Amino acid sequence: MARLILFNKPYGVLSQFTDRGSETARATLSDYIDVPGVYPAGRLDRDSEGLLILTDDGALQARIASPKHKTPKTYLAQVEGEPDEAALEALRRGVTLNDGPTRPATVRRIEAPMLWDRDPPVRYRKSVPDAWIELTITEGRNRQVRRMTAAVGYPTLRLVRWRIGGWEIGDLAPGEWREAG
Repeated sequence: MARLILFNKPYGVLSQFTDRGSETARATLSDYIDVPGVYPAGRLDRDSEGLLILTDDGALQARIASPKHKTPKTYLAQVEGEPDEAALEALRRGVTLNDGPTRPATVRRIEAPMLWDRDPPVRYRKSVPDAWIELTITEGRNRQVRRMTAAVGYPTLRLVRWRIGGWEIGDLAPGEWREAG
């Protein structure tokens, strides 16, 4: 039976078990997870937080990570500014990035979610409003959500992956993990 681990990756942690090529040691998965033989199914940028799935099943890992399987990934994104309906509609249709057009996304404005505090906190600017959106994509290009929100004029300030396929972060605190069934 395959092992499947749900991990709430904290801000600043690399989505790998070792840190190669850095003069100063950065936090990695090995600082949180001591389970032999599991590997991340996909990546989550160092400056993003939230759900990361690890497994020892190579086929499952490929199915989750590969864009050809179109596994939906849902993010909660705090963006600079207050996106209007035209910006949201552009995301729903798909936007053109420097590496080509994205698939259409499911997106909606949401109230600020009840999340853990981030360390360091997102820089607050009194003169610049922000808003939260929930965005679901079926790809997984490098920094895709950040590039998509920037392309429609609303740069991402904080990004939390909440769900991958049928798995959700639930009540896992940053740095915590649990086995999934």
